[in-house]
Amino acid sequence: MNLQDFVKALRGGWIIVAVSTIVAVLGAVVITLLTTPLYEASTRLFVSTSSGSSLSDTYQGNRLSQERVVSYAELLMGETLSQRTVDKLGLDMGAKELQGHVKASAKADTVLIDVDVLDASAVRARDIANTLSDEFVSLIRELETPSPGAMPDARVVVEQRASIPDSPVVPKTARNIAMGLVLGLAIGVGLAVLRDLLDNTVKSRESLEQITGAGVVGTIPLDKERRKQPAIAFDNDNSMIAEAFRKVRTNLQFLAVDNPPRVIVVTSSMPHEGKSTTAINIALALAEAEHNVVLVDGDMRRPMLAKYLDLVGSVGFSTVLSGAASLQESLQKTRFPGLTVLTSGAVPPNPSELLGSQLARKLLNELRAEFDYVVVDSTPLLAVTDAAILAAGADGVLIMARFGQTKREQLVHAVGSLVDVGAPLLGAVFTMVPTRGGSYSYNYGYYGTETPVRPTRRVAQEPGAASPPLRGEGAIAEPISQVAQPGMVGRRRRRGTT
Repeated sequence: MNLQDFVKALRGGWIIVAVSTIVAVLGAVVITLLTTPLYEASTRLFVSTSSGSSLSDTYQGNRLSQERVVSYAELLMGETLSQRTVDKLGLDMGAKELQGHVKASAKADTVLIDVDVLDASAVRARDIANTLSDEFVSLIRELETPSPGAMPDARVVVEQRASIPDSPVVPKTARNIAMGLVLGLAIGVGLAVLRDLLDNTVKSRESLEQITGAGVVGTIPLDKERRKQPAIAFDNDNSMIAEAFRKVRTNLQFLAVDNPPRVIVVTSSMPHEGKSTTAINIALALAEAEHNVVLVDGDMRRPMLAKYLDLVGSVGFSTVLSGAASLQESLQKTRFPGLTVLTSGAVPPNPSELLGSQLARKLLNELRAEFDYVVVDSTPLLAVTDAAILAAGADGVLIMARFGQTKREQLVHAVGSLVDVGAPLLGAVFTMVPTRGGSYSYNYGYYGTETPVRPTRRVAQEPGAASPPLRGEGAIAEPISQVAQPGMVGRRRRRGTT
């Protein structure tokens, strides 16, 4: 994982990092509040030995004192001294418990010993520290006196007595919160990176192209309004999602310049990946460019186009194939100029057999002859075989992949289904991609132009002739998508004479 992948993992898992940090900090606060406050009282002891009359004897005595302080520190934290202190003060605790509250440390190359005592009461902490030191002085006098009445070889003096502490030393609130913050961030970052490493969904253009073996022809941003109204009114909509579908329309012209696809199957690996919404709006984007488009609902199991476009769903694809209605009787005009829809019709008991029949291929060829583009909304590839059957007789397939939802292995199997039937994969479309930074509008024009102008198609002209003006002042014609494909004018002329 490089730095860019790490940043992407943090960006995608920022909620995990935030939650982990908040939980850790709150945990630190709770622990701090539940911890019993402890006060610390301290004393300092001075250790000395009997010195001789010479300088050498004095030096030797200092060395012995420095060596003794290490052993004396251990005696201070021993059970014997703790028991004597408990007995002297009449404490309601045992010697073992008191041992856990006493800490003695000898400073290097000195004859000083620091004694620290922790207790829930500031006054009792002082009393224990002072009593412990006094008892230690007596203990050392007993241990270092070789015989009764003799001078002790070493003695201990309480150099600094304990006083009542002003504030508790436990808990350390600032330290606990800082540790909670650091620990929460570390755990959150670790979980975010682990989640990204274990995530097998498609989240990048590179991985989508690698899996499908085809280019990404469009990236459709997430738009919650599409749940209420899947169809976009392209004549007055210049939102980010509308421009994304216009870009898909433009990119379709580059996929096969010599033999541009006209019968296009739109599919996905699994349901709920934006397949039907994408098919509708690709058809509408093509119709906006003044192409005559028919949208076919090839999903005879869970048809959605009739519901999304407020059309009659009982007559359509299946009824034409069964001979119950003619094609012309089943085609339905929509409120969108240039868009005709052939709904799924009644749900048959054998959708796969109907779609794989010669009548279905003949019907698609009739639609190809009558319309500039035939966009087929099919079933998901991994659910049933209907989409693969339709794809085998089409000019090309567009496969949808939902950002952060479509799994890699699902997409691999879906592409494999297309390869097995020899269906040409035109490209992939990323759907429901989260947007960051808000939406944008693309209203281009001269200063003072408030109403956006619909893109128009360039008119073929003789070499050397002056370029004709575009319809609408300030309009910018879209490249390629606005250029009439070879044979389309002839097809329109034939429709006008039949």
